[in-house]
Amino acid sequence: MPEAALIDGKVFAEALRARVGAAAAAFAQWAGRRPGLAVVLVGEDPASQVYVGAKGKACEAAGIASFEHRLPADTSEAALLSLIERLNQDEAVDGILVQMPLPQGLDEQAIIAAINPDKDVDGFHVINAGRLSVGQAGFIPCTPLGCMMLLKDRLGDLSGLDAVVIGRSNIVGKPMAQLLVDANATVTIAHSRTKNLADIVRRADIVIAAVGRPEMIRADWIKPGATVIDVGINRLPPEPGKERGRLVGDVAFAEAREVAGAITPVPGGVGPMTIAVLLRNTLVAAHGHAGLPAPEGL
Repeated sequence: MPEAALIDGKVFAEALRARVGAAAAAFAQWAGRRPGLAVVLVGEDPASQVYVGAKGKACEAAGIASFEHRLPADTSEAALLSLIERLNQDEAVDGILVQMPLPQGLDEQAIIAAINPDKDVDGFHVINAGRLSVGQAGFIPCTPLGCMMLLKDRLGDLSGLDAVVIGRSNIVGKPMAQLLVDANATVTIAHSRTKNLADIVRRADIVIAAVGRPEMIRADWIKPGATVIDVGINRLPPEPGKERGRLVGDVAFAEAREVAGAITPVPGGVGPMTIAVLLRNTLVAAHGHAGLPAPEGL
């Protein structure tokens, strides 16, 4: 059997960013302002600082105004909620993203709940989760929406396909399963406590790995020809003589590629899609606030 085709999220994301950029320029010309995304970072978590910087650069490259708010780690919950309320009222801000994780002592659910659902471009608000569950228009978390874009680009119609989502988080697993159900796939949500997990995965035409365990899904778990979307990103311990360990996904990539029909690499698969979809969601929010329909082709 030939090696699985690579699903190149980087190339797809670059094309999506280009389409967002063109639509953002058209919006700015019509509205007299750029779409705006406010990103709030509390504390100095190194990974979060990198993510926030990358989001800011991506916004500027796509013609979206970026408003960064960097707060000290000892910021009170009342102060953070006050900032969110100001951003809710700010007409230049179409999307609000509070970078997670928050420092200890801050209630993440309370912070997410304070964001106007129509500015919740992360799609984490319970109202947007509810909209997704009943089929109403709303914001969908960026990573699962990006996965769905890659799947549809690769497979087209997903009707009748057997899909297994490994992981049940509110950020990836649950919304991913809902998107697959909406696309008429037959969906199983599995997790670390699922009995006979390998047997369940082995029957799937589509495997979404989002469990957070490095290289947990092995080649003999994969149905020949299946499409594998690896959401995991894990850093292994460094090898002797090296400062940093390799980045790997939740799937044992090299061996799974010998069995699957198509597979996302780590890095370069799902990861680039997350920021691209964030830009897309911000642009959709701007259109909604201006009373315009969502731009086509996004």
